[in-house]
Formats: sequence, structure tokens, C-alpha cells
Amino acid sequence: MYAVIETGGKQYRVSPGQTVEVELLAEAPGATVTLEQVLLVSADGNTLVGQPAVAGAKVIGTITNEARGKKIIVFKYKSKKRYRRTQGHRQDHSYLTITDIQANGASLLSEEERVRYTRLAARAARRSQARMAELVETLAYDEAIGDQAAVARDEEAIEQADTRTETATRAKPSKNGKVKK
Repeated sequence: MYAVIETGGKQYRVSPGQTVEVELLAEAPGATVTLEQVLLVSADGNTLVGQPAVAGAKVIGTITNEARGKKIIVFKYKSKKRYRRTQGHRQDHSYLTITDIQANGASLLSEEERVRYTRLAARAARRSQARMAELVETLAYDEAIGDQAAVARDEEAIEQADTRTETATRAKPSKNGKVKK
């Protein structure tokens, strides 16, 4: 069983339980999203093709995470005109876990499967939110208190550099090879 959906100007072939990386959606992680732009639904040998969308078909999913894609470099260049422009871009993405596919107002999944997929998506969303909360807490702690280990390392490095310069200036040999004091 699968469906073809359209979101963010792109089409995706999805099946229940699958996690799909889509363009950033307006909802927050953990929210349930209903996508009604379903172009095709196939289940048990029956295929419904929409013109352009299947009437009464919905794909329900849960946003489990938000992230940014890899950086791409946009380089504009005109030869012999000294025109060169470089610009970077990172696309925002939402990770959507598909929990149910509906056609004609009825779910194509059994109740047990739908509950299982919903529970898995909620668990993935909670894990993502917990990781994000931990990162925010770590950043807030480091800003408020400071990284004491890094401060101690810096102080030790400064002391070692001072002792090296003192010993180097004390025992400087003269031109004839004898050490001056």
C-alpha cells in the first residue's frame, strides 16, 4: 500500500511507517499533519488516480524533526567582465512519519497498524525534542557559567608559555658561545 503526495512543490511516494524529508512545514515537531493533495493511492491491487488529486483521499503523518540540509554554493560568473558572486544556501526540512493513508473517508490500515505507527511517530518526535532541549540546556549552561575546563586549560597554557620565555631569556648564549647571566 502506498500513496503519491504533493507537498512543497515536490511529489513523494509514501507508505505507512515511512519517514520522509519534505520542505519545511508550518507546524512544530510532534504535530499531526493531514496532507490532502494526494495524487495516487494504491492498495490491495486497487489503484485510484486523481485528476489532479484523488477526491476524499488523505495522508496523515506526524512531524518528528526539523533540520537543515547540506549547504550548497551558488556561484554566478560572467567571463571577461570581472563579475563573480558567491552565495550559500541551506534548505530547511521537516521529517514527516506517515501514520495513515485514507481513501474515500476510510483508513486503508487496520486499527492495530495505525495505532502502532502513531505510537512510533510520537516516540521519534519526543526523542527529537529531548535532544533539542538537552542542546539548549547545554548552551545556556556554558553561556551562564562558562566552560571551566577550557578556562583552566588556557591558564595552564599561558603559564607554560611564560616559563618557556623566562628560561629562554635567562640562558641566552653570547657570540663567543658562553652563557650570559
